[in-house]
Formats: sequence, C-alpha cells, structure tokens
Amino acid sequence: MRHNFKNLKIWILAMEIANDIYKLTATFPKSETYSSISQMNRCSVSMPSNIAEGSNRGNKHFQHYLNISLGSSFELQTQLLIAFQNEYLTKTKTEEIENKIIEFQKMTTGFITKLD
Repeated sequence: MRHNFKNLKIWILAMEIANDIYKLTATFPKSETYSSISQMNRCSVSMPSNIAEGSNRGNKHFQHYLNISLGSSFELQTQLLIAFQNEYLTKTKTEEIENKIIEFQKMTTGFITKLD
C-alpha cells in the first residue's frame, strides 16, 4: 500500500519541527555554523525526508525509512539538549521543541507498529 506522505500526521509534524529547528539555529552563535547548526538542521530535514521517501514503498521498506526518521529524531533530541546545556536556548524553548519531538516519536512508533 502506498501512502500520500503529505497527508500523514507524522510528516506534517516532522515538517513543523524542521521549520522550528531552522528558526532556532539561526539564533545560534556563528561559531556553531559547521557543527551544531549544520547537524541539527540535517537531522530535522532527515525526519520528513525519510517519511516521504519511504511512503512510496511497500510496508516493510516503509518501516525501514520510518525507523531512520525515528533515529534522526532521537539524534535531534540529544543535540537540542546539548544546545540547551551550552545556553543557546531557553528552558521554555527547549521543552517546547523537545515535547514536539517526543510526540513525533510516539506517533511514529505507533505508525510503524500499525504497518506490521
């Protein structure tokens, strides 16, 4: 079964997170351009990209892409917390985005299970 990725709640949420991350990293110190900014942007883009790429495959392959997307979300969550430790973000902003990432993780895990 093929899925229209644009209609998937997980893709919509992943796009929202990517948008949030791009806005956020734009406020980071310029010294972070090639490290945390680049890494966080890449992770956040990987999330909706892998959902889109996998949506055109059969369920087994789709699950593989969803797992990659999920992995990127855990990586992003870690990088977010490191950025907070380095005081690039407020506690409020960190929690707001982390909660979206956790919501994405729950929804994606549920979706993977449903594909079985």
